[in-house]
Amino acid sequence: MKLTGREKSELIGEGFITIILLILLNLSVFILLNQTIASNPGLRNGIFQIKTSLTFGPNDFNIWSWGNVFVVFMVIVDIIVLYWRLIRRYRQMQLRHVISELHYIADGHYDHQIPFKLQGDMARVVSSINALVQSTIESMEEERRIENSKDELITNVSHDIRTPLTSIIGYLGLIEDNQYNSQEDLLSYTHTAYVKSKQMKVLVEDLFEYTKVRQTSTPINAIDFDMNQMLAQLAASFELEAKNKGMTIASSTKPNPLMMEADTEKLGRVFNNLISNALKYGSGGKHIYLEAEKIGQEVIVKVSNDGPKIPEQSLDQLFDRFYRVEESRSQKTGGTGLGLAIAQSIITLHGGYIYVVSDDSLTSFVIHLPLGKDKKLIRK
Repeated sequence: MKLTGREKSELIGEGFITIILLILLNLSVFILLNQTIASNPGLRNGIFQIKTSLTFGPNDFNIWSWGNVFVVFMVIVDIIVLYWRLIRRYRQMQLRHVISELHYIADGHYDHQIPFKLQGDMARVVSSINALVQSTIESMEEERRIENSKDELITNVSHDIRTPLTSIIGYLGLIEDNQYNSQEDLLSYTHTAYVKSKQMKVLVEDLFEYTKVRQTSTPINAIDFDMNQMLAQLAASFELEAKNKGMTIASSTKPNPLMMEADTEKLGRVFNNLISNALKYGSGGKHIYLEAEKIGQEVIVKVSNDGPKIPEQSLDQLFDRFYRVEESRSQKTGGTGLGLAIAQSIITLHGGYIYVVSDDSLTSFVIHLPLGKDKKLIRK
């Protein structure tokens, strides 16, 4: 910490005044002691005997005068007192600077950190203040991100609901105004309104599910189950749909059986979503692979397909709510853009994590799950 010119002058003045006061005190004490010794022969004789009995060095050097001893002693004491006074005043100046910085932060400069470094206890105080400021900055940024996220959520929900709702109102309006030429037109209008209504229902249900699984208090109804059996059942349930798209679906686990503990209903939602995505977006691919392997205290599950590669710039955004790699593809498949965000939240509730890797040969969604519900994995 750099002192200002005024503070340096203040420190010098403090030292000068302290020296003057110490000199006066020393003189006063010396005069009083000298008068006391002069008026007391017994004391004087005692000091003389002590002085002559003390010798130092190889030449048996004697103390020449008690006054010399007193002066040396007082000089040492004076240096200690002067050092203590100057250090005390310097720390007061440090404290004054710290208080000034705190007032500056309290005036609304919440991102300001104390720039100077101190020693001792004051260093810990400054370090704690800077840590608190950093925590405040991160909290404010997180609050802004949450606020922006809420605004984005409202915007996306409004957009995704408004699109089918506009179609529903438009076609029902035609029916209400009798603006149709035949029974076929009437059926076509009602069918379109029905399809759009189902799209809205899916969006609302996905939004409700997303909101529910995002809450950390959402209960996990964990049971012991065989992951191999679960993946085999999933492969069987999607076999016909995969066949209609010219694809095959296969499952395998290591070891077999692979026993673990989790909420099978919620995990089923995750795997259903990932397999559905592979069928929807894996056009051109021929295979879907469901694989699970136990490694240490975790289970690694992969849902892979040999469809088109996902663009690299999209990989980090796939789990963002309402994100779609291609808007036209979303319109074709009818996806809400919430499925992967829901899957990520469910995996997080289980203490695991999920990510995606994609190259020219395979696109794989990789899930790491702990064997038990009370464990939590740290992403590697």
